[in-house]
Amino acid sequence: MKTANLNVSQRCEGALWTTRADGRVRLRVDALSPQPPYTVHRMFREALGRYGALPALGVKRRGRWERVTYAQYYERARGAAKGFLKLGLEPAHCVAILGFNSPEWFFSAVGTVFAGGIVTGIYTTSSPEACHYIAHDSRANIVVVDTRRQLDKILQIWRDLPHLKAVVIYEEPPPRGASSVYTMEEVMELGRELPEETLDAIIAAQQPNQCCSLVYTSGTTGNPKGVMLSQDSITWTARYGSQAGDIQPAEVQQEVVVSYLPLSHIAAQMYDLWTGIQWGAQVCFAQPDALKGSLVTTLREVEPTSHMGVPRVWEKIMERIQELAAQSGFLRRKMLLWAMSVALEQNLVCPHSDLKPLAARLADYLVLAGVRRALGFARCRKNFYGAAPMTAETLRFFLGLNIPLYAGYGLTESAGPHFMSSPCNYRLYSSGRLVPGCQVKLLNPDAEGVGEVCLWGAPCFMGYLNMEDKTREALDTDGWLRTGDAGRLDEDGFLYITGRLKELIITAGGENVAPVPIEEAVKTELPILSNAMLVGDQRKFLSMLLTLKCTVDPDTLEPTDRLTEKAVEFCQRVGSKASTVSEIVGRRDEAVYRAIAEGIGRVNAHAAARPHRVQKWAILERDFSIGGGS
Repeated sequence: MKTANLNVSQRCEGALWTTRADGRVRLRVDALSPQPPYTVHRMFREALGRYGALPALGVKRRGRWERVTYAQYYERARGAAKGFLKLGLEPAHCVAILGFNSPEWFFSAVGTVFAGGIVTGIYTTSSPEACHYIAHDSRANIVVVDTRRQLDKILQIWRDLPHLKAVVIYEEPPPRGASSVYTMEEVMELGRELPEETLDAIIAAQQPNQCCSLVYTSGTTGNPKGVMLSQDSITWTARYGSQAGDIQPAEVQQEVVVSYLPLSHIAAQMYDLWTGIQWGAQVCFAQPDALKGSLVTTLREVEPTSHMGVPRVWEKIMERIQELAAQSGFLRRKMLLWAMSVALEQNLVCPHSDLKPLAARLADYLVLAGVRRALGFARCRKNFYGAAPMTAETLRFFLGLNIPLYAGYGLTESAGPHFMSSPCNYRLYSSGRLVPGCQVKLLNPDAEGVGEVCLWGAPCFMGYLNMEDKTREALDTDGWLRTGDAGRLDEDGFLYITGRLKELIITAGGENVAPVPIEEAVKTELPILSNAMLVGDQRKFLSMLLTLKCTVDPDTLEPTDRLTEKAVEFCQRVGSKASTVSEIVGRRDEAVYRAIAEGIGRVNAHAAARPHRVQKWAILERDFSIGGGS
């Protein structure tokens, strides 16, 4: 590995990382780097020259799909930039966006970067206190919200935000008499007062190693950490991360994607927003209730060519298909099971073959193509997942529908994917291979080649905002990012993540136990389980806490007491009539408890050694959730 400094207009002084939003970092350049660094504005201008007349954004309002071309997108982003400057946006200060995915989210984000500011997203379910932490830590000059409900959160905390100058609302009108609250139309009108030359001068002064995006981590071990990403991190990943995923430029095929995952997270922001600009994709926005059931409707209407979902989204689709299959007639159910078994066998034995036997082609033509069409995936050739591990059950289920799920691996700190899978670069259960220009090393590998995954390359972050100690923990002196994940590389460079280093359990007897493989094995054996958490650090034996699959309240997204149809089906299969969690736990349902004991026994039978066996287990009365404190 080589590290070097690249002089860009003599303005690249500084350390390998910084904890200041107005700081600069030395650009990390390697012999493998496929391109010199460049800014977000340059990326957009190049896209504008190629794709200006193509539809860039699509949104359904009042029952009709409206389209925005790339030329219109660029002008509205400039309008937002000038409006934000008139409202008082200062260099290296933030515009925080608190709202569901929409064209206005994109105009605000790109406009912020054009204006020399830093964009950050706030998760829409955040409490006023959580909103205050991010807006205060990021020195937000402006907060953009979609509805009055989100506006109310900001109004409650405004007096404690010394840098906040204005709030912009775009889906609903502001309340009468609200001071310094503007509509998006008013912001655009304000922007017309600023000369174009003023904005052009600000854009011309920008450098690739300038922070432009601040993405806050989940904060599971304290306050969220603000991950500072430079313009070059964004433009690099938008180009090479997506190329590794086989995303096509619009000259070849205009990709169509549905935007519905939170843009406050790096995965959706990179996939929907920045990659869309790089390759001229058409991004269509789902409805705010997408994860409560309307996503499939949007997918059917849009028919995306590429789609991304976190594992839970794919699991919910799988569970819905299984529920519908269970309710269908005998013949239809048998046909589906036959077709899926044929497709799964074909994809496991010859995953890359275009010469499929007659049975596999018939199964797809007669059954599976109809299922994909009903899901909205008739044109979709690239289906991605990331952000969390995917169960083997889910991967194999979709492989049986001829929908291979392609993994990406990376962190917020690596600006998203550092490894990618694609139709041409796929191996079941792996996270793919390195994105061009990126590097990896395994720290302290064991006898099986498993070590801590460390990442290096241009996409890696500048540092955590205002957190020098946390930045020093994450980056070593050579700029290697320590992920905390344990993994191994096969002979062809495919990465397999085996667990978290901090999750490693060391029993009282000194035995090192990786919990994830055991937890996944138990969940595979027992499809009634939602979660399985192994406990045993510094204890004499391993125990496990189990939760059952239950329905989710569509308004609060909190787990209910009612079992899912799949869980009820499991109960019936083992001889139980239970339909709620409380019935099983409260009465210690004999049939269910016996079935779980037998399933854990089967997992124990394949344990590497006795200390790796689960000796005790308990079913919790409620599934894990944020609202429930777990």
